[in-house]
Amino acid sequence: MATSIRLDPALESRLDFLASQTGRTKAFYLRELVERGLSDLEDYYLAAATLERVRKGEEKVHSAQAVRTKLGLDH
Repeated sequence: MATSIRLDPALESRLDFLASQTGRTKAFYLRELVERGLSDLEDYYLAAATLERVRKGEEKVHSAQAVRTKLGLDH
């Protein structure tokens, strides 16, 4: 899937420099950034959405003690 993005000129300059110094393409580094960064973004934004549901009372929460008891870990 081809996608285009606009970069701040300072970021694009850094990307150009990295690519020229390493012999790799800008596309290579952009793919690397997406692959490595997507998990972090998913973790952050999905956790933030869950926290918002908890604050609104829309998400059920369990205490650590209740979970340990339910799993039979408190003996």
